Amino acid sequence: MDFMKTETIKKLESLISKRQNRTPAEVVVQDVVAVKPGERVLIIANPATNSIAQDLYTASINAGANATLMFQPDKTSFDNANPEVIAAIGTNPDVCFSISNCKLGKDAQATANPYKTHEGTDYDHVFDYLLEYKRTMRAVWTPGITDDMMARTGAIDYKALQECCDKVCNDFLGVISAHVTSPGGTDLEIPLKNRNLMRDDGNFTAPGSGGNIPAGEVFISPVVGGTKAADGSEINGCEGVIVFDGSMTFADGDALLETPIKCKVEKGYVTEITGGAEAKRLSKTITEAENRSMQYEREKKLTKGMGAVYKKNARNIGELGIGLNPAARVTGNMLEDEKAFHTCHFAIGANYDNDAPSLIHLDGVVRNPTILVRYSNGSEKYILKDGILLW
Repeated sequence: MDFMKTETIKKLESLISKRQNRTPAEVVVQDVVAVKPGERVLIIANPATNSIAQDLYTASINAGANATLMFQPDKTSFDNANPEVIAAIGTNPDVCFSISNCKLGKDAQATANPYKTHEGTDYDHVFDYLLEYKRTMRAVWTPGITDDMMARTGAIDYKALQECCDKVCNDFLGVISAHVTSPGGTDLEIPLKNRNLMRDDGNFTAPGSGGNIPAGEVFISPVVGGTKAADGSEINGCEGVIVFDGSMTFADGDALLETPIKCKVEKGYVTEITGGAEAKRLSKTITEAENRSMQYEREKKLTKGMGAVYKKNARNIGELGIGLNPAARVTGNMLEDEKAFHTCHFAIGANYDNDAPSLIHLDGVVRNPTILVRYSNGSEKYILKDGILLW
């Protein structure tokens, strides 16, 4: 599809321009998390991400921080982080960088005995507890980052990106539902009442803020199927079909899709998966998550009754996201793919509102989507048409 050369698009293209007098690591340390002299910075990496982690360590030291760099083996969606890593995060650093080849790893102790809040929310990872609830830490996490990706997308104009996210966030104010379609066959109704759009815009300078590098998406968690409305009626959740035709996350990594994956969604949950070998791979990951959920409860890694909850939510539609970074492209690496222009993505598994816990969160990209949102006053607005932002 040709890139629409409007003034808005031209401005967004400026995001690609690099600041040649600083390295990507320096831009991230200085602009994204704004490290200050004397702050404690924790960097957790794998051997495969050594170069990026070392650059962030050097940039943090040069910014006057008290930086610590530690390594652990690669972790998959089902692996626990090393206990030493969890303990280090538990020291509550000012800034935490998770520079992982795949995943940071789960918090085994918090999974078995979640952090409980006065409001009744459970957190199954110390990282999330400190970032989202205590709001004492700011963070960057980069599951699957590569040297090439960091070089291309790490030193963009974050101010321009934030302006782009502002515009889309304003369009979602008062939204009660969305309808997503695509040339590949996606046709999904999404309940969004009382759900808030979140953003990954590269501004993680305030305690309690964090996100990815590459940055550049907005995202929202659909209402979970079975949720009770104010009048006592039951909300069905997402309904329809998702056809993933870009890339997909599996338990053992991400991949470009050779054959689209079709997921039938009923009452908020995936009920049928069809396609080729990649559809079978997705089904295998979900089934493994369901089985492990029950196994974890038997092994007391989950509290009593939570095995069934985690199992059910392994099929939950946990996210609708929109890519807003024109420096990103669909490469088969979800960290970058979900930020790419002309795409949206859905996640199967856990959501970001902490009311659908699961062992997995599997992102999948849909190309050239059309997204129509509906408001509480009865009006409607297109956010994208055939992948093009409409402003």
